[in-house]
Amino acid sequence: MPNLAEVVAVFPNQIRIAVDNIDEFINESGVTKVTVGSYIEISDNDDVKLIAIIENYSIEVTTKDDGSGNKEKRYIIEAMPLGILEDGKFTRGGDNIAIPPKSAKVASLDDIKAIYESSIDEKEKFEFSSLSRNRDIRVPVNGDKFFNKHIAVVGSTGSGKSHTVSKLIQNAVSEKEGTYSGLNNSHIVIFDIHSEYQSAFPDAQYLDISNLVIPYWLLNSEELEDFFIDSEANDHNQRTVFQEAITRNKKQKFEGNKELIHYGTPSFFDIQDIINYISNRNNEKQKDNIIKWKNATEEFEFDETTAEKLFEKNLTPAGSAATGTLNGKFTNFINRLENKINDKRLDFLLGEKAKNIKFEETLRQFLSYKTDSTSNVTIIDLSGVPFEVLNITVSLISRLLFEFGFYSKKYHASKESETPLLLVYEEAHKYVPKSSLSKFRSSTLAIERIVKEGRKYGVTAMIVSQRPSEISETIFSQCSNFIAMRLTNPNDQSYVSKLLPDTLNSLINTLPSLQQGEAILIGEAIVMPSLIYMDKCEPEPSSSDIKYLQVWKEAWKEVAFVDLIEKWNKH
Repeated sequence: MPNLAEVVAVFPNQIRIAVDNIDEFINESGVTKVTVGSYIEISDNDDVKLIAIIENYSIEVTTKDDGSGNKEKRYIIEAMPLGILEDGKFTRGGDNIAIPPKSAKVASLDDIKAIYESSIDEKEKFEFSSLSRNRDIRVPVNGDKFFNKHIAVVGSTGSGKSHTVSKLIQNAVSEKEGTYSGLNNSHIVIFDIHSEYQSAFPDAQYLDISNLVIPYWLLNSEELEDFFIDSEANDHNQRTVFQEAITRNKKQKFEGNKELIHYGTPSFFDIQDIINYISNRNNEKQKDNIIKWKNATEEFEFDETTAEKLFEKNLTPAGSAATGTLNGKFTNFINRLENKINDKRLDFLLGEKAKNIKFEETLRQFLSYKTDSTSNVTIIDLSGVPFEVLNITVSLISRLLFEFGFYSKKYHASKESETPLLLVYEEAHKYVPKSSLSKFRSSTLAIERIVKEGRKYGVTAMIVSQRPSEISETIFSQCSNFIAMRLTNPNDQSYVSKLLPDTLNSLINTLPSLQQGEAILIGEAIVMPSLIYMDKCEPEPSSSDIKYLQVWKEAWKEVAFVDLIEKWNKH
């Protein structure tokens, strides 16, 4: 049979094919439908096949040269070469095709299946989707390369991001090797900003503002100052006395070698003692560089040996000293500290539970290793966390989990992590934006550290966002696997295209028109860039759009204002 298609041009990143009879060209392969994104195979005499993906096509209309004046059509297909299929084995890239190649045709279903099935060892396969243009063909990824590299899931509202994230995690926690019963060893922490994921993971450890406990005394130096100090004031005295008070209080409370304690040590301090210390310093008076105090039992001079006594409440200056250099300087600072302590919304961070919880208990709740329950998935519902402490909350938890991975690997002294973690940052642009504002500094530093160093210690990140252009470039540039769903904002489309290879422009151009559930899957874990359709997740997250018209058609409903406001006030 004569060739139905002719290769008319070969470029490093493009093959151009001329087709005279498009219907015969399509029907020869048995494939019923060919579109942009379909696969073409180009062969030479050695039966080596170059697989390419159709980027676009055009129609040339010319006048026949038989003198009749009749017109004839010729289809020009432009395809991007992906790799070589030889002896049933697909290899990305490759230059084995002889020039000129002898034939081109639509790739058969068997060949397409062979590409995906031969690309990954059976024990490493992880599946969650099929080809969008032919849903009988499954699209596996290398599970190790998928999860031990950082993942980005991007898409506009309504594109199916939450369902995609849920399906990935549901499949991960159900994977098992062997016949054991109970949980597998997956450990996934979801930072849930919109209360979407509890319905998708009914067996997960669920932490929200009512039962989440984050001890303030585990904040590091950056986080402490972001939280407690007015960054706009830029007051050197505030920072100095704050650091001084915390360091001294930590040493006072610590029962071991006090020389090991410093300002950033994750060791307990009493925030009320800190306020007492700063309040006393605010009232101090000095004469000839001597500051004297008295309490209920004694009078003493302030120095290194007596400084801890300033943790007592309401000391009074002693003697007839003149006003000190710090007298009255900290009034606003003290008011700020007291307002935070008295803010009931911050009880999860500053309340009695936060003061009394042990370090081990803190880690166990985040990792779902509670003594009375365990789970593969921990959902941290951030919807009730006040916005002004959202970044601090994300920063502290992220940093603790990174350091858990770091010290866990050192403890086991092996190349493999015993407890690899996946941290899922839903709506990541909310707390790691592309911004120089100081209030985002701590969360940005914590997550940037994870994406730069976390893989070595078994801590990887999944960055989920509807506005990728608003996220720190450092974070996105470290992602090795991308699931790009429909993106309608031109800035987001442009941003994603910059992060991906230039040769994929034709795929990237489909981003605005993808259907719900469709995505472009690109990265080290998949044999070649693919347009996929995500499997349905079961159960689903509670992220479905409200059916306005259907609800409006129903009879008038009363609103439980009292109950609603009571819940409102708790936040």
